[in-house]
Amino acid sequence: MNEFRKPGRYIDSGHAAIVSFSQENVKGKTDRDRAISLYYAVRDEIRYNPFLDFTRRAVFTASAVLEAGEGFCIGKAALLAACGRAAGLATRIGFADVKNHLTSPRLAETMGSDLFVYHGFTEFRIGERWVKATPAFNLALCRRFRVKPLEFDGETDSIFHPFDEDDRRHMEYVRDRGSYADVPVEAIQQAFREAYPRFYNLGKDAAKESFTPG
Repeated sequence: MNEFRKPGRYIDSGHAAIVSFSQENVKGKTDRDRAISLYYAVRDEIRYNPFLDFTRRAVFTASAVLEAGEGFCIGKAALLAACGRAAGLATRIGFADVKNHLTSPRLAETMGSDLFVYHGFTEFRIGERWVKATPAFNLALCRRFRVKPLEFDGETDSIFHPFDEDDRRHMEYVRDRGSYADVPVEAIQQAFREAYPRFYNLGKDAAKESFTPG
């Protein structure tokens, strides 16, 4: 289990800012309570933004996401995993391909697809099992899009709801991509280049786009 407790290149749990953020937000004496407190801190204090330059490794790096105050699903999952390790918890990062039936029209147009490859989430080792936590969508964003915010109780997997608050089809999980001790950035970038050539090639110009409800 050591690889799930020590700092990685992207899950850089030894970074001073990560350690400080983790210490400021962790609460409770049990692994479960500590994981829950960190989940809500990352979910709501870091804004979700998918319009990023995915050629930059910083968007996958926990400390850079924390410094920016925003990130997409993988960056936020890496940050939560790093905070967990800084608090003495075993964590890893998992991935799946998901279909987002309610993505914003602008994001769907830019991506050219409603399939999100390598959607990222965090896994905590709590007791004798791994428990999934998905900190991607902050509460304010969920309210704007009228999707159900994901809660995390430290016992059951917290993954995207299949339906939104109006019972419209929302998220559909279509492929498991496995779990890792650190973010497999090269594989993800290659998958993004193949799945979203236009989006990936925007580079720094992606920041000019706006993520708003359709």
